[in-house]
Amino acid sequence: MLLAHSYWPEHSPPQRRWSTFIREFRAAGWDVDVVTPVAHFPEGRRSLPRSEAGAPFRGQKGLHGERIKRVPYVRHSGNFHAARLVDQVFSAAMSIPAGLLWRKADVVIATAPSLPILVAGYVVARLRGVPLVVEMRDAWPDLARDARLVKGQVKSLIERVVESIQRRADLVVTVTDGFADTLRSRGVKHVVTVTNGLDLEAVHLLEAPPGQRDRLEVLYLGNHGESQRLDVIVKASALVGEDLMSLHMVGHGTQRPELLRLAAELNAPVTFHPSLHGPEVIERYRSADTCVVSLRDDWKSFETTIPSKTYEVLAIGRHMTAIVRGEAARIVIDAGGGDVVAWKPEAVAQLWRDLAADRGRLTAGISGRDWVKSHADFRQLAVTYMDHLSGLVAAGARR
Repeated sequence: MLLAHSYWPEHSPPQRRWSTFIREFRAAGWDVDVVTPVAHFPEGRRSLPRSEAGAPFRGQKGLHGERIKRVPYVRHSGNFHAARLVDQVFSAAMSIPAGLLWRKADVVIATAPSLPILVAGYVVARLRGVPLVVEMRDAWPDLARDARLVKGQVKSLIERVVESIQRRADLVVTVTDGFADTLRSRGVKHVVTVTNGLDLEAVHLLEAPPGQRDRLEVLYLGNHGESQRLDVIVKASALVGEDLMSLHMVGHGTQRPELLRLAAELNAPVTFHPSLHGPEVIERYRSADTCVVSLRDDWKSFETTIPSKTYEVLAIGRHMTAIVRGEAARIVIDAGGGDVVAWKPEAVAQLWRDLAADRGRLTAGISGRDWVKSHADFRQLAVTYMDHLSGLVAAGARR
C-alpha cells in the first residue's frame, strides 16, 4: 500500500516516480493499493473530470491495474505554503481511515516530502501490524530547517516527529547516497538508496542543436519555487541581453509572480510559458540549446539533493547549465552532461556568452544518456526496490 500526496492523473514528481515503479511492480505480479487525494495538483482544486480525478472514499482503477482509494482535500490557491500544509494535513488525516478500512497489505510505503503523510503511514502500518517504509524524496527535516518554514517550538516539534518516524520505520528509502549517510550518522539503522531517474525507453535522444544560430536558446522547465531561486537566471539573461540569447521559463510555482515582475523590471529576454506535458515537453527541449537545472547554494541540505530534471536532460542529450553543488554537481561532471556554474548572475551570464560564441560546446553527445542507463533507469531501479521490499516482508515473516 502506497500513501502519497499526489498521484496519477496529476503530473508531479511522486506521480512520475511511482507510476513507473507501480507499472513494474504489477508486471512482476504484485498487487498495489494507492491511497491519495482527489487529483487537484497544482491548482489546489479539481480541474479534471470526476471520472479521472476520482471521488472521496471511492475506488478507482489505475493505468496499470493498481487500485486507488481517493481521499478528500482542502481547496486552496496552490501558491501559499500555509494553505498547502493545511491541505496536506487534512488529506493525510483522511488517509488513515482509508488505509485501515481497505484490505490489509504486506507493507505500507509513505512517500515524503509531504510530512503529514509520514504520520498517516506510521499509524496505518502500526495498527495493521505490517512493516513501514518511509521514502524521503527530499532531505527532511533538514530542508525545513534551511528554508525556515517553521520556527521556535513548532520547528522543534516537527523535527522530532519526522526524525522519530525515520528511526521507527522498518526501512527508510532515500534518493541520494549523501542523505542516506546523513540519516545513518543520526542513528537511523535501516536505510537504503533508490535514486530518482526516468523510464529511459520512453525518452529518446535528441539530435544536437543547430551549429549556427542568431541567439542562444536557454530553457528552464520545472518548478518556480524558493528552492530554485530562479531570479539568478533572470538576472543573468538581462546581463547577456536579447541580442545574444533568449530564456524560456516553463512551469509554475510560488515565485512565478515575482519572477514575472523582475523580468519586466530588468527588461530581460525572458518568455514565460505554462506547464507542458507529453510531446510538448520534448518539442520544447528540441528547440533549446542548453537546459538549466538549478538549486540555491545557501541551503546545506541541497548538498545531498539531486533535481529530478537532471536525469531527463542527461537522457535527451542536451547541454546542461547546472547551477548545483554537491552530489548533483558530481553527477553532471561524471556524466559529461554540461557545465557546472556558480550560483551568481555574473557567472551564469559569462557561461552563456561563452556558449553563444562557441556552439560546439553545446553538443552533449551520448555520455549523459549512457550514465542514466547505468545508474538511473526506472526499470532497473524498480527491481532494486522490489528486492528491498521482498527482503523486508520475508524478514518480518521469519520473526
